[in-house]
Amino acid sequence: MKHILRIFSGYWLMFIILVGFTYAMVMANLWLPDKMSEIVNNGIIKQDMPAIWHNGLAMIVVTAAGGLCSIVIGFLAARIATGMAQKLRTELFERVESFALADFNKFSTASLITRSTNDIQQIQMTSILLLRLALMAPIMAIGGLQKAIHNAPNLSWIIALAVSVLLVVIAVLFVIAVPRFKKLQTLVDKLNLVTRENLVGLKVIRAFHNEKIEQKKFQQANTELNKMGLFLNRLMMLLDPIMTLAMNFSSVAIVWFGAHLISSGNLQIGNMMAFLEYAMQVIISFLLLSMVFIMVPRAAVSVKRVGEVLDTLPSIVDPPSPQQLPHDATGKIEFKDVTFTYPDADLPVLSSINFTAEPGQTTAFIGSTGSGKSTLINLIPRFYDVSAGQILLDGVDIRQLKLEDLYDQIGYVPQKGVLFSGTIASNIKYGNAKASQKLVEKSAKIAQATEFIGELKNGYKNDIAQGGSNVSGGQRQRLSIARAIA
Repeated sequence: MKHILRIFSGYWLMFIILVGFTYAMVMANLWLPDKMSEIVNNGIIKQDMPAIWHNGLAMIVVTAAGGLCSIVIGFLAARIATGMAQKLRTELFERVESFALADFNKFSTASLITRSTNDIQQIQMTSILLLRLALMAPIMAIGGLQKAIHNAPNLSWIIALAVSVLLVVIAVLFVIAVPRFKKLQTLVDKLNLVTRENLVGLKVIRAFHNEKIEQKKFQQANTELNKMGLFLNRLMMLLDPIMTLAMNFSSVAIVWFGAHLISSGNLQIGNMMAFLEYAMQVIISFLLLSMVFIMVPRAAVSVKRVGEVLDTLPSIVDPPSPQQLPHDATGKIEFKDVTFTYPDADLPVLSSINFTAEPGQTTAFIGSTGSGKSTLINLIPRFYDVSAGQILLDGVDIRQLKLEDLYDQIGYVPQKGVLFSGTIASNIKYGNAKASQKLVEKSAKIAQATEFIGELKNGYKNDIAQGGSNVSGGQRQRLSIARAIA
């Protein structure tokens, strides 16, 4: 919640303006029934045409002003809510980008996608409701009650009874809905996880002819989400008929008991009509509040989920007093008694590793699957930090270097070639945006990629699809090597 409040504080001026227009609109709506009462009591009954024209024109002007205020309120609420969502989404993305692999593994990829999209969308929608309705409803309820009691104090018990019924219903629905909204977001995560797993592993699924099994897994996750969504929607839909019944019964009761008061001379027709309008405004204000209370529990879950990511500080950061590499640095890597254990693992995957990778020489690691070769390489760019020992770059412990300075010394080729949407040239220049065309071509030549690039219609300007799906695995690998060289 602290992150939402911090971002919201940047919109305080807009919020103050919005509150002002909200108050003006509510006051306009509360002013109209009184004028209608005057038209009925003084104009129609007493046949006072000037009073009818005067009050009628005033009502038209005030209605137009209220409509203008409503437009401004909608505009400001949308600007504040969408602006907050944009900043929240940006902060979330930047925080995930700063994570070390150990931090990233605390959340599944599917969950991070859901938190960046669905959860923030829920926060945005609820923020708009809060800004438009939650500010207006209390003012309307309090003002409407005061006006209603002023016009017909003998009928005020009808409003009290209707509001009490509505509050009980809202409280019951709130208690039932809150835990299920949390479950709903978890089910969205699960569906995204199953979908992503299927799309990424499509080749393996088809190779082993397991489409039916995966379809069953997806259908199960989809059905669970559908059932929960249906239950919550049915639960929320109960509010509509209950509110309609409360409004209609209140109207009937006001007319019924008001008619008796009119016949006995204790109430004027115009006052009863004004009381009816104010009673509807009070009930509608509680209807609006109920809509907000319905959305708030789900948004609260989303706020908590987004906050969990933002509150997770990167475990690998720049040192307080970073050291500089020597000016005659050559790229010498030295491992000194390096031991590494994965988080929550019982045994280390690397123990007391010692070696030196000299500049200008090729250093290879040979071992069986699972022996720690990839882990060892991942320690050099600090994707993970060593559990014990030191990794030295030209005599400087890499943990004492700024991450930016460390990365500037590294050309990295992952086991699985990763390309980004763009062109062949933009992918080769990914680590060096200022690379010249000559350097791009030289890097491609060293990586033995010039042959297949030359066969393409647009050469280095040829488009690369997301993930490099329109080139072969070997071509992706060669472009990854060219990128590291550039």
